[in-house]
Amino acid sequence: MTVDRLDEMTAFAAVADARSFTQGARRLGVSGAQISKLVARLEDRLGARLLNRTTRDVSLTDTGRAYLERAKALLEDFTALEASIRDQEGPSGSLKISAPVSFGERQLQAALLEFAALYPAVGLEVSFTDRMVNLVDEGMDVAVRIGRLTDSSLIARKLAAVRMVTCASPDYLAKHGEPKTPYELGLHETIIDLNLRDPFQWDFGQATACVYVRVDGRLRFSSPDACVSAGRAGLGIVRTPAFVAADDLKAGRLVPLLCGYEPAVIHVHAVYPHARHLAAKVRAFVDFLAQRFAGEPEWHQGWTLEHRSQRAQAST
Repeated sequence: MTVDRLDEMTAFAAVADARSFTQGARRLGVSGAQISKLVARLEDRLGARLLNRTTRDVSLTDTGRAYLERAKALLEDFTALEASIRDQEGPSGSLKISAPVSFGERQLQAALLEFAALYPAVGLEVSFTDRMVNLVDEGMDVAVRIGRLTDSSLIARKLAAVRMVTCASPDYLAKHGEPKTPYELGLHETIIDLNLRDPFQWDFGQATACVYVRVDGRLRFSSPDACVSAGRAGLGIVRTPAFVAADDLKAGRLVPLLCGYEPAVIHVHAVYPHARHLAAKVRAFVDFLAQRFAGEPEWHQGWTLEHRSQRAQAST
């Protein structure tokens, strides 16, 4: 296969997957004019129309659909062949990673530096964002995600558990009292994390004992760190992932609440697209994270209800 033909096939597959010349060009890092030229040249050479074009959409013709199926298989084989040769020397190349802001800055940064030191032939391009990134469209190799996964087209590897913690500052509890059941939250000021799946409905308990409580509050942030800061300042009750509040919980600046009603844990996952040949750099990174976060997470240690009782006894 010549380079020209490979470029044409790659351009066509990108446009067909994205159903857009603009998005296809962005995925490949080329101009819209260039990708249009490549697809047109492919159709001319084959003597067949592969794509139907309108001002709003791009769709496959029957011929294009049949050609795309075979073209994808050939492109995957070619990519796997090149990767297998590169990987003989070990993990190398640029690794593009997406991770949520709070977890990335609090937990992942140190791990990334350790990985970079272990694999000097691998370059890291890391995007910390709370936006749900489309790995394929945006050319990402792997993403770190927290919570329930919805994209079944990705491979997921579980890395660590995360407890969702309800907590407040000692000052807040001294002034307003401590809720003994989830239903008493309606009598309290709650701080809303807009990043949660349903910010205004907090779940408590597990399985058949699960209950849901509607909450509201005047302080609403699309940042768990901002929510924890507001809770630490005595402005209300917070629901947050444990890794965000762990330092404050250990130091007693925040107090865990409703521990007997704690919801089921969520999980941190590494996710990456399906591929016939998983690049060595991706495999090495996912294996590294799995080993790095194995066992009971450090963000769950040192602030349990038992530790809280010990602190209370020590202060009396």
